[in-house]
Amino acid sequence: MKLEDDFKSFLVFLSMFDNTYLKNQQIIDSLGEDVSLKHFCKSKFDGILTKENLDKMKERADINRINNYYNNMLDSDIVLLTKFDKDYPEKLRDLPDAPFFLFCRGDLSLLNEKALAVVGTRKPTNYGRVVTNRIVGDVAREGVVIVSGLAYGVDSIAHRKCLEVGGKTIAVLGAGLNEIYPAEHISLAEEIAKKGLLVSEYSPNKKATKYSFPQRNRIIAGLSDGVLITEASIKSGTIHTKDYALDYGKNIYSVPGNIDSPLSELTNDIIKSSQAQLVTKASDILVDYNIVKGESGIKKAEKSSNYQLSIEESAIVNLLKDGMKEMDFLAKNSGLSISDLNSNLTMLEIRGIISRLPGSIVSLN
Repeated sequence: MKLEDDFKSFLVFLSMFDNTYLKNQQIIDSLGEDVSLKHFCKSKFDGILTKENLDKMKERADINRINNYYNNMLDSDIVLLTKFDKDYPEKLRDLPDAPFFLFCRGDLSLLNEKALAVVGTRKPTNYGRVVTNRIVGDVAREGVVIVSGLAYGVDSIAHRKCLEVGGKTIAVLGAGLNEIYPAEHISLAEEIAKKGLLVSEYSPNKKATKYSFPQRNRIIAGLSDGVLITEASIKSGTIHTKDYALDYGKNIYSVPGNIDSPLSELTNDIIKSSQAQLVTKASDILVDYNIVKGESGIKKAEKSSNYQLSIEESAIVNLLKDGMKEMDFLAKNSGLSISDLNSNLTMLEIRGIISRLPGSIVSLN
């Protein structure tokens, strides 16, 4: 496809640089009715661009160079959205720090669907992995899009679980779409591009920096209707996503954790300070999405010939349906001795129906 020197090609040109939303808007406003490369090259932009930055931009203000850049994007199935496009997500359009450009690869319709951001530590405990998998799986099954950042830990767990249950997921990157970070997640990113959506505000070949990840967190919060934090320390970068979500008026959900675990400091703290709603199961979140949770995976398992539960096992499962429980609670309310309870839990665990967590906690998978 060949671009001419017009408004569209000028927007493509601007997307090659890391200017802020405000600066891009000021450049366009300064050009008046003639928004073109030719007019740009004749203008000075005093008070908007330094001479050094302007000279660098003018060096690249060549229509052939811009066409090569644009066609390379098309060859990589990358779609460039600007605030002037109808497909630009409404959730971001009015934010004070909205991205001027979005580079997208995948299903653009997901940008305006009901969505839940899932964020947390890059080094989750077994508890964190279990609760992330369980809640994300149940939320994704109900058609809510899962948004995260493709990072190690909670991010990648959330993306993978969503894909596993046939859900839709958006990965917001802290680098360009041709510079997947971390590199170990390239195959995951490819799967998301095919079944969901990859999004970045950075030009395709832009490498990640230490500043780009906190910046992308505002997009994660902005694209979502709520933010779930499953496990994170006080020093976690997750706090940036939480703060953006608060600024944007989004619902924040937090899974309580072990009070002695550093990786539960943030989740417990924001519950204590009333910044987040305590959640232990998907239905705690889905009610805010006007979704009544359908038949659970475990209920379906009970109907399957492969998962015929005994009376004792059914009693345990029923006690766990509204959230994780301590062993003492299960022993008291199931009518089973500790020995019998442990035997039944072992069988349920072997069959993948429950997980035993630190602190004598039991949870449905």
